[in-house]
Amino acid sequence: MKALTLEQLMADKRNLEHILDNLLEGIIAHDKERRILFFNRAAEKITGYSKEEVVGRDCHEVFGSPFCGNRCSFCSGPPDSFSHAGYTINILTKNGEPRCIEMSVSGMRDESGSFVGVLAAFRDMTDFLGLKIRLGEISHFSGIIGQDHKILSIFEQIRELATNDFPVHIFGETGTGKELVATAIHNESRRGGGPFVPVNCGALPEGLLESELFGHVKGAFSGAIRDKKGRFELAHTGTIFLDEVTELPKAMQVKLLRVLQEGTFERVGGEETIKVDVRIISATNRDLKSEMEKQNFREDLYYRLNVVPLRLPPLRERKNDIPLLAAHFLQKATECGQKAANLSQDALSLMMDYSWPGNIRELQNAIHFALVKSRGSVIRPEDLPLELKARENCPCPPGPSRKLNKESVSAALTQSGGNKSKAAKLLGVGRATLYRFLDDEKMSQDTLLSHAGT
Repeated sequence: MKALTLEQLMADKRNLEHILDNLLEGIIAHDKERRILFFNRAAEKITGYSKEEVVGRDCHEVFGSPFCGNRCSFCSGPPDSFSHAGYTINILTKNGEPRCIEMSVSGMRDESGSFVGVLAAFRDMTDFLGLKIRLGEISHFSGIIGQDHKILSIFEQIRELATNDFPVHIFGETGTGKELVATAIHNESRRGGGPFVPVNCGALPEGLLESELFGHVKGAFSGAIRDKKGRFELAHTGTIFLDEVTELPKAMQVKLLRVLQEGTFERVGGEETIKVDVRIISATNRDLKSEMEKQNFREDLYYRLNVVPLRLPPLRERKNDIPLLAAHFLQKATECGQKAANLSQDALSLMMDYSWPGNIRELQNAIHFALVKSRGSVIRPEDLPLELKARENCPCPPGPSRKLNKESVSAALTQSGGNKSKAAKLLGVGRATLYRFLDDEKMSQDTLLSHAGT
């Protein structure tokens, strides 16, 4: 009866359909039972589905799954009320093409104020976001910070992985942000509204590992005083992230293989077979193939996990991002109550020339150390950790500066139109390194401009 009330509410607005059909945004309206009542032309164009295919049908059935993924508020039945929600999701069109859309969903009420359904407006952001990434005009993506071309490539891969459920294996040195990338893959996917459950396989005692992953029943072992869900059950409809997966003992690798193949397992001490729907993302700082060849890792599990390999570059391979990351950590520290501070040019130069064996985690620690050590509002070289200051006293020239000479710098400045930041990116060095080279070579502003052709 309330569904009819919503239809009447929409029909009472003269020319509503004509107006909505001429919007550039896709519009979907459905009642509390998820029955689609309106689907405009833009929605047809974005999704590939025609109005005749969807109107009058259950939203979940017509699209094969919830259109809003795990963010759908109607998966467990109609909610009692709904105000507003906004999010970005990745969908597949009827033809299987991935599209990134920006959703805005609002609750609809009848004349008496009762909740009767929702109206969703969405825009196709696929080409816009892709263009910004390709042009390097984006520095933040799904919680990840960076503008180096290697990180922009990671952004693109995350977008591609968001529209499928294939297992992903992330390989990278300690501190490169593997869990952050795994979280981004989860958030950008249709599972984004569901649970993300991280597991550090190397941190769990071997005796408790099976119970932690698969749960246990009461009385299964000493101390099991109640039934307990494992990480896989907790990750149902979402993503489980297995960090340092090479630390798994062989016996546990066999059990994990079964979950990947069949999606089922039993709790420790239990007889009931439990089925789960999870996406698996794994990570390690070791070479997984090498561990397999050493027979430390099962070959069949290797091929199950390594469906889509994703390598994260160490910080020394993306030094152009150091100023951006340092500014971010300084801002976050200020938001947490630390005193505001900026990096001096000399301090930044030292940071650009350091190799960062601990990667982004080490950079963050260095910023926190410097904030404690510095007394003023500017962080100077003497405020940095000893490892970086030792680099300052090293008699050998900094690594990146060996790439620079007057000819290459002049060519880069010409190509960038005199923009030093762009020239540094073309040369593959940090801005501070280029500034120091210009200063050391005493290249004047007039010389700079003449080389730039202005």
